[in-house]
Amino acid sequence: MVHDLDAPHESGTRLHRAVSGKLLFLFILGDVLGAGIYALFGVIAGEVGGAVWAPMLVALLLALLTAASYAELVTKYPRAGGSAVFAERAFGSPLVSFLVGYCMLAAGVTSAAGLSLAFAGDYLGVFLEVPAVPAALCFLLLVAALNARGIQESVRANVVMTVVELSGLLLVVVLGAVVLGRGDGDLGRVTEFPQGVSVASGVLAAALLAYYSFVGFETSANVAEEVRDVRRVYPKALFGALLVAGLVYVLVGLAASVVLAPGDLADSSGPLLDVVRAADAGIPDEVFSAIALVAVANGALLTMIMASRLVFGMAEQGLLPRPLGRVLPKRRTPWVSILVTTAVAMGLTLVGDLATLANTVVLLLLLVFLSTNTAVLVLRRDRVEADHFRAPVVVPVLAIASCVLLLWQQEGRTWLFAGAMLAVGVLLHLLAQAPWWRNSERPGSGDEAAGEKAAEPVA
Repeated sequence: MVHDLDAPHESGTRLHRAVSGKLLFLFILGDVLGAGIYALFGVIAGEVGGAVWAPMLVALLLALLTAASYAELVTKYPRAGGSAVFAERAFGSPLVSFLVGYCMLAAGVTSAAGLSLAFAGDYLGVFLEVPAVPAALCFLLLVAALNARGIQESVRANVVMTVVELSGLLLVVVLGAVVLGRGDGDLGRVTEFPQGVSVASGVLAAALLAYYSFVGFETSANVAEEVRDVRRVYPKALFGALLVAGLVYVLVGLAASVVLAPGDLADSSGPLLDVVRAADAGIPDEVFSAIALVAVANGALLTMIMASRLVFGMAEQGLLPRPLGRVLPKRRTPWVSILVTTAVAMGLTLVGDLATLANTVVLLLLLVFLSTNTAVLVLRRDRVEADHFRAPVVVPVLAIASCVLLLWQQEGRTWLFAGAMLAVGVLLHLLAQAPWWRNSERPGSGDEAAGEKAAEPVA
């Protein structure tokens, strides 16, 4: 049972506590309903045929298991840094904490780079013919500017963009019903699997892909320090957003299969746009392309918010150089971490094989989830005075098993690429032991701290 209270120490944050429960719900929903879903259904249809909804449902159940661990730990330790903070408390190892945070950070900036290229691709081409890479770089700069302006402005922009991207998915659902109602659709396709593919193996393989559509929820752990009454509102916002997203995904999967044959879905790089076209309801390509662009922009914004807050939290812990924790005096946003994460994401836009990077994102996040689910069990012995959400012990155990199962499905090439990225992380941690790093000025000290003034939260 979670009570309506904040521990006294929670108000001591240097960040602006401006996010209400409703804004947090929309923050999580907007991140889960990300850009990947606009291209994902085609790949999933290649695995399970018309039964696209089945792996979506399985992925939702797997995501809810790990979400319960986040709900417990965020309400128990409501600080920026998320999974890295949990790992430090649970395992007491700076190396483990650093690597967990590094995995999350690497996954975040890589996702943002991929989303920037997606933004600058075919959907933008409907409106403007511009080179992809320069457009992607400009896009990331705009995202950084909004991120630096303030968490309140960012999450309010997310409200608008979430409504837009949700409307695009609901449009697909409505068009599916229209097509079925006029007798043009085929409802029987929703239970058809490809020949020679067993139901269990097909759904499991596709669930790994579908899982990518739900992993956005973990970014919310990194804005916990900016949420008002976080212990009360966080579990409701988290589970509510996942359930709404799961329902929308299942309905979209049913509608897409009704309108288009599985082969047509699998062969398309923009399957939902093809569904809208096949419905023949007079909706211009520009309308749905604009919705997709908003979805991509929203995903990139929320991912970069997560990455910058994660760097801030790790700097606060001394796992990264302390200047990365510097905060703008008036805006109270972590401006140095925003600049650094944006620069890394811009560099990754120059990397060619984004398909391998996307698979690596999933693998890295599964390692993070494995750490977090284990941390829940380890930290059960650590009692805190404030009441917080508590999951039944069987839930994190099942969550650990689900992470191992999904990791087992990853290809060797992805493991090698992730291993190389982790090796870079170990090198950075060794450099962090240098005296100049450990003895760096603590963020927020001196004039900067004096310039920071508490701001009243805005609903």
